[in-house]
Amino acid sequence: MLERIPTAPLAATGLIAGYGVAVGSGSRPLGGAVMAAFGLPCIAIWLRRDGRGTAAELTVFGLAAFAVSHVLGKLIHPWPSVLVVAGATAAACWWRSDARRPRRLGAEALS
Repeated sequence: MLERIPTAPLAATGLIAGYGVAVGSGSRPLGGAVMAAFGLPCIAIWLRRDGRGTAAELTVFGLAAFAVSHVLGKLIHPWPSVLVVAGATAAACWWRSDARRPRRLGAEALS
């Protein structure tokens, strides 16, 4: 079952929701906890589906995106920055992991 879960939307949602919670609550640690709540399942899926190398690569990418969002936020404002890095993170997750997952759609699932 884990092999079919797409991580791109999870990773992107974690960045967006984490920032939203941090801003809305005024608590950066709470925002970080939300981000981790989405990121840790992604890591578990990548480890099982793609191995340590891909899991490490995508984890570093996500953490770097989080850091870059702070710098980019000074240039284009915080919310646009978060959306840009969330999109980039989703694209990386799709390209390196999700697009390679086993597919069971339509008639192929019955055979």
